[in-house]
This record gives sequence, C-alpha cells and structure tokens, in this order.
Amino acid sequence: MRILVTGGAGFIGSNFARLVTKERPEWETIVLDKLTYAGNPANVRDLRAMQGFSFVQGDICDKALVGDLIPGCDAVVNFAAETHVDRSLAGADDFVRTDILGTNTMLEVVRHHPRIRYLQVSTDEVYGSLPTGSAVEDSPLNPGNPYSASKAGGDLLALSYHRSFGLDVVITRSSNNFGPYQYPEKVMPLFLTNVLEGKPVPLYGDGMNVRDWLFVEDNCRGVLTVLEKGVSGEVYNIGAGNELPNIEVTMMILDAVGASSDMIRYVEDRPGHDRRYSLKCDKIARLGWAPSGDFPGQLSRTAAWYRDNRAWWEPLKSGEFKDYYRRMYEGRRGYSETSPVSG
Repeated sequence: MRILVTGGAGFIGSNFARLVTKERPEWETIVLDKLTYAGNPANVRDLRAMQGFSFVQGDICDKALVGDLIPGCDAVVNFAAETHVDRSLAGADDFVRTDILGTNTMLEVVRHHPRIRYLQVSTDEVYGSLPTGSAVEDSPLNPGNPYSASKAGGDLLALSYHRSFGLDVVITRSSNNFGPYQYPEKVMPLFLTNVLEGKPVPLYGDGMNVRDWLFVEDNCRGVLTVLEKGVSGEVYNIGAGNELPNIEVTMMILDAVGASSDMIRYVEDRPGHDRRYSLKCDKIARLGWAPSGDFPGQLSRTAAWYRDNRAWWEPLKSGEFKDYYRRMYEGRRGYSETSPVSG
C-alpha cells in the first residue's frame, strides 16, 4: 500500500501520518505539504527516520508535481486546506485557491489513474448552523462563511468526479478537532497557550456557540476506517457527541491549567458566527468506528502536551502570528490585557 497524504505537516494530517506509520508499518507514506504558516516540518520530524516515510515540500495546485507523485499510489488522502474561519473572513482568495482549485488539480490527475482511492477530508461546517437536530450525510449544504463554502466546493467537486468519471472517491466530515500539534490560532490551543503565557483568552460573543469536540486521534482513526472500508461515492460524518457551548469548554481549559475565569475577555463576535454544529454518525459506526470518549481526559492530555512542549509553540506565536492576533482580537470591543473579566 502506497499513500499520498497531502497537508501532512499540518495538525490533523501529521497526526494521521503518525497513526499510519505506527499501525500500518508495511505501508509507504508520502507526505506532501506546502509548509504555509500552519504547516510545520517539526510536526513530522519524528517520522522522518521511519521506514517507508518520505516528505515532499510542494503545493497541491502544482499539477506537474502532483502528476509526478500520484502515479503508483494506491490512495490519496487530502488534508491540504486553508482552514481558519477568521482568516477566510479577512480574505478568501487562498481558501478558494487551495480548497477548490487544489482539490480540482488532484482530481484531474487521479482521473487518469482510476484505480486510486481518493479521500477528501472535510468538515461539519459545510452543513451550516443547526438550531436543532443533527446533520446526516445527505443533509443540504449551507455554508455560512468563505472557509466552509470553499470546503463545500471541494466536496462537490470530488463527488462530481465520482459520478462523471467513476473515480473511487470517499469523503469524511468531522467536527471540531483538538489535540497535539494544532497551530495556536484555534480556540483550544490559543486559549491554552495564552494562559500559559499569562495572557487573557478572547471569547467571542456570549460564549454560547456550540461545537462538538473530537480528539484528533479519534478523527484520524475514523479517516483510516473510511479509507479502508468506506463505500465509493459516499460521505461519512465523524463526531464525538461532545456538544458544548464555548464558555463551558473555556472553563474546562482554564481549569486544566489551573487558571480562573478572570482570564476571560468577552469580545465582539465575528461576522456570521454559526451558532451550533451537530453531526449524526451512525453511518461510520456501521463500519466499526466509535470515538474513544473521555473528553475531560483528552482535554487534560492536550493541556499537558502544550505545557510540556513550549519549544514547539512559542516560536509560532511570534512574527506573523502577533500581527494576526492584533488584527483579530486586540481591536475588538471587550478585549484588554489587564481589565477584569467583562461580558
């Protein structure tokens, strides 16, 4: 088995590559990553000595490069994407380029090698905000921001290549991932590292937006399950059933690092902030996958990882990140480094 893992130096992609090299040691795993701000060679440093593992720096929009790498593979797992909603609201060009045009580039190459299985990694955000109930795989797509719209576009392209050309395509849509190696712009790593630095945590709006929290290793096992057992042309939701309002998760994060609610700053909400995501995951359960559970324990494990790996994340929170953080939070109503908690 020879697989190409695109975006494999990012958060979820590197955890997936680590899982595969550990549990499928007979496979050859090629990681392709552009190494943008969220792609980090340190994420796969421990894998470089593993037999059958190789790393290539490059862009999934580079058709010549993709055309060199894909032939001879048995599967392509596409994690490569621009992923942060806040950044997509500031400018959508990179999201359209990578999430849609990059996906199309790979599908065009795979089209000439139809025996290859192509797995598109997607998100629950394509279903949009759900006041009640849970999304199933054939629920209407209703993305509410440029990021989720670009991911929905990639999903639809992948399915169209299955229907038009008979490509062996499967799609996974997961809920909010958390765990080791996550770039510190998302809620979990941002809040953990902020508190470890003695800085407040910026919580959007009233803190009552609901997300389902999925440990990254559980998601990676779900992706592997779909890669090996999924039915061609099908979509599979991957969620953990940990639906919690952001304020509750924030309090759990603070508790995990021994901080109090005084660290919270309620800041002006972002535009079009989806209120609630929820997934029904019976379909992947029928393939034999289930989340491992124990969200509090997984959160504590994640907090310990960031506490013990400051050398990994501290360099990331300098330079470009400081400019980004200033734009995203410090100018919003309610933010202050020193004022007491507001809300």
